[in-house]
Amino acid sequence: MFVATKQLACHHGKDRGIATKKKYAENRRLEMQSGHTQKKKREVKDTKKVGCPAEICITHIVKFPEYKVTANTKPIRRRASIELRKQLEKSPKNVTHEVWYYLRLPHISCHQGHSMEGKCKFSKMSDCNDVESPAKRRRPPSELELFDDVFTQLLEDLGEEGRKNSEISDVVARFKKVCEYNVPHGKKNRGLSIVTSYRYLVPEFEQSQENLHKARILGWCVEWLQAFFLVADDIMDQSHTRRGQPCWYRKKDVGNMAINDAFYLETCIYKLLRLYFRDDTYYIHLLELFHETTMQTVIGQGLDLMTSPDEVDLGQFSMEKYNAIVKWKTAFYSFYLPVASAMYMAGVSDPESHSNAKVILLKMGHFFQVQDDYLDCYGDPAVTGKVGTDIEENKCGWLINQSIQRASKEQRKCLQENYGCNDSKKVAAVKEIYKELNLEDVYKQYEESSYQELMTEIEKYSKNLPKAMFIAFANKIYKRNK
Repeated sequence: MFVATKQLACHHGKDRGIATKKKYAENRRLEMQSGHTQKKKREVKDTKKVGCPAEICITHIVKFPEYKVTANTKPIRRRASIELRKQLEKSPKNVTHEVWYYLRLPHISCHQGHSMEGKCKFSKMSDCNDVESPAKRRRPPSELELFDDVFTQLLEDLGEEGRKNSEISDVVARFKKVCEYNVPHGKKNRGLSIVTSYRYLVPEFEQSQENLHKARILGWCVEWLQAFFLVADDIMDQSHTRRGQPCWYRKKDVGNMAINDAFYLETCIYKLLRLYFRDDTYYIHLLELFHETTMQTVIGQGLDLMTSPDEVDLGQFSMEKYNAIVKWKTAFYSFYLPVASAMYMAGVSDPESHSNAKVILLKMGHFFQVQDDYLDCYGDPAVTGKVGTDIEENKCGWLINQSIQRASKEQRKCLQENYGCNDSKKVAAVKEIYKELNLEDVYKQYEESSYQELMTEIEKYSKNLPKAMFIAFANKIYKRNK
C-alpha cells in the first residue's frame, strides 16, 4: 500500500523564493531613497540556485505479506483488497504488516549547472535506481527467518543423548545428517502455517514471544512429519529427485538404510513434543492429532499404492478413488494438521470448530493436490524441485482421470498401451493425448471454478474462526507454480 512520497531538491535547484527576494530588494531600495533606514539590513546576495533538476525521492510503502496477490490480475487484486479492508476494520492489530522506505538517489550526471567536485560522498552513485534504505536494511527478521533459526536448536536437542552416550554417538551423528538433508529444504508452508494460524487465532496483545516460539517448534514437528513421509514415499515410488537434489535413498552409502532413517524422522516428532509441550494442557490433543494424522496419511498412501500396481489397468481408475487418495494422503496432514495444531494452542478445542475447519481445509487440500498433479506434468523441474514421474509410476492422478473421461476409443487404447511405462517415448505419447484433449485448458477452468467454490465454503463454515486466515491460505496456493 502506497502511503506517501517526498522529493528533496538539490541545493542548486529551482529558486522557489524569487518573488519574496524581489519584494525585499524593492523595499530595501525605497528605504535607502527615503533615508529612513533605522537598522542595518542584510545584503541581498546573488542566489546560488541554478535550476539543477536532480532530486532525491523517498517513497513510504506498507506491505501486507499475508495478502500478497499470487497473480497480477484485476479480480485477484480487488479480492485481496476487499479482504484486507475487512480485516483492518475488524481487527487491525491482527494484520501483519511491514513498513518499507525506498530511497532513489540521482546519478551524478543528473546534476546540471554547478560543480560536483568534492561534493559526492558516494563511491558509486546510483543510476537513478532504487537504493536500499537504512529502514529496509534494519527491518525486523521475517517470519521465515525466525522459523529457520529454530531448526538449529532443535537439532541440538535431538542430538543431546548421543553426546552423553558414546555407545550411540556415531549413529546419532549420522541421524543429524539425515535431518539436515531431508527436513529444512522444502517451502516450509506447512510449518509456517501453524505460526500464521496462531497469529490469526490469538489477539495480538496475548501473543507472547514464548508462545510464538513454541508455535514455530510445533511447525517444525510438521516439517519432520513431512520429511518422514517423503523419504518413505520416494523409496516406494523409486523417485529420482526431491527438492532439487537426489532422493535420500539414492545417496551413496544410504540405500535401504533410508527405511530406518524414515522411522527415525518420525520419532523426532514425539521427542520434540515431549520436550517442549508435555506441561501444556493441550499436549494430549497434539499427541492424538499427530498419531491420527499419521494413520490417515498411511491409509492414503495405501490407497495410492493399490491403484498403482505394476500391471496397468486404467479401468481401475476413477475420480472417486482419486478423491479418496487425495483426502487421506494429502489433505489431512498438509492442511488440517497445521491449523488444528494452532487451534489447540490457542485454546480452540470444541468439536464443532474443528469440524468446520476440516470441511474448508480438506477442500483446500484437494485443490492443492490437483495443482500438484498438473505441475508434475507441466511444471518446470527447475522451479518445482522435482522431476515429474506420475505417468511412469502409473499414478491414479487428476490428469489421467480427466483423460479417461474425455478420450475416444483410439485415445483410450493409446493411453492403456503407454501409461505406466518408464519409457520416454511412451511418456511422450501420453502427453500428446493430454494435448489433444486440451487438458491444460481443462485444468485452468477447474482452478478458477474450484477457487470460487472454496471461497463459498469459507464463507459458510468459518463461523467463529477467522475467515481471513482461510482466505490467506487459499490465496497463497492459488495460481502457484511450485
